[in-house]
Amino acid sequence: MARKKTPGGEMSFLDHLEELRWLLVRSCIAILVGACVAFAFSGFIFDEIIFAPQSGDFITYRFFCDLANKYDLDKSFCIKELPFEIQSRSMDGQFSTDIWTSITAGFIIAFPFILWEFWKFISPALYDKEKKYAAAFIVFTSLLFFAGVFFGHYLITPLSLNFLANYRISDVVKNDIDLDSYLSLVKTTAISCGLVFELPIVMYFLSKVGLVSAKFLRNYRRYAYVIILIIAAIVTPPDVVSQTIVTIPLAILYETSIFIAARMDKKRAKQQNA
Repeated sequence: MARKKTPGGEMSFLDHLEELRWLLVRSCIAILVGACVAFAFSGFIFDEIIFAPQSGDFITYRFFCDLANKYDLDKSFCIKELPFEIQSRSMDGQFSTDIWTSITAGFIIAFPFILWEFWKFISPALYDKEKKYAAAFIVFTSLLFFAGVFFGHYLITPLSLNFLANYRISDVVKNDIDLDSYLSLVKTTAISCGLVFELPIVMYFLSKVGLVSAKFLRNYRRYAYVIILIIAAIVTPPDVVSQTIVTIPLAILYETSIFIAARMDKKRAKQQNA
């Protein structure tokens, strides 16, 4: 459908809504295509990725176990298997799980395309010199998202599983975990970390419109670090090395956000002076 424009050459509000509708349609189609690809490889996804953190031979557990043996730290990760079983308690449980997991994987696969659609939608509001950074924006943002998903699945998820599976209120209680509960933890952690890793990009746009400044982020730095340390202390064993491994990437993201906000503040000041 051809775009209808106002006499000034700009699109009307309804035309913007039409563009947004087609953005969502194309994004959903891309997610469905990715979901079909993921469904075709669902066996590999479940056995080698999703259920892999349940095994004591998972790469994260082996890394922390080697680290603990080398530096005489807490050896709670030197395990053969986590003390819980996964069960499906509904007739269509495994089929519906396969479908929704494929859709989640489809979203991850289609993320760069969704970014491209988002960039096309906002590009008319950007300056010509900013439009030149389309490829860099998509590549950098996609890499941050994939890095966050990787960080969430291979670090936060196994640390959380190890903590929750070994937490005991009584020896009478046995852990027979529902399939939906396990997958909710795995998928939510991966997607959440992927979105958290977009913090520098979010801060760029918030700084650009003047909602966040470097001064604001510096003033609340101590509170941000306290929150990061609390999260690291909860999901890791009681040793400094493990907590540091989790804390460093999150701290780097926050400091990067401050750097980006400072650059945007200087740029805004120059424009005001001009």
